[in-house]
Amino acid sequence: MKGPLFITLEGIEGVGKSTHASYVADYLRQRGREVVLTREPGGTALGEGIRALLLDTRQSGMSADAELLLMFAARAEHIVKVIRPALDGGEDVVCDRFTDATYAYQGGGRGVSMERIAILEEFVQATLRPHLTLLFDAPVQTAFARTNQRGAADRFESEASAFFERVRDAYLQRAQQAPDRIRVIDAAASIAEVQSRLAPVLSQMVD
Repeated sequence: MKGPLFITLEGIEGVGKSTHASYVADYLRQRGREVVLTREPGGTALGEGIRALLLDTRQSGMSADAELLLMFAARAEHIVKVIRPALDGGEDVVCDRFTDATYAYQGGGRGVSMERIAILEEFVQATLRPHLTLLFDAPVQTAFARTNQRGAADRFESEASAFFERVRDAYLQRAQQAPDRIRVIDAAASIAEVQSRLAPVLSQMVD
């Protein structure tokens, strides 16, 4: 596939998505491709404002439905203002989290109906889906050990390990359901080892 690519990176906190997102973007740029590197929730002024609200520990009592709708509100703005214009203009988009995160966190973690999420996905995204999703997977305790080194925990990082076990399970179920799109990467290894596994996956897409 040589045309504009939409690549997303997924996984629980502490698996190195942000580091690997930069690697993916640089890999594509080194091959002469124009790349937009972005994240969810966020990517726009409105989205970043919603992100701050979602991560604020003072919002610990937020309902699951409110959280779900805020995620899709940020995503709707992100798609209209950033993702579709980039793809339509011939640029690749590398996004740190997308809708698989909603199925994992709000679906698996919070227990929101997967059918309800699917309705919002169709409404907000229409036919837009990632070409490739890199799912960085590691045991919850391994990820916890990494996040504990980052300072004060945000609203999601403050959740108990049982929450993240449900999120991880939901991610792995998604990968089983869409093996052609979602590639599971062992994120428990070193950064260098993980990126050595990423390179051949990316090469299949662009070389």
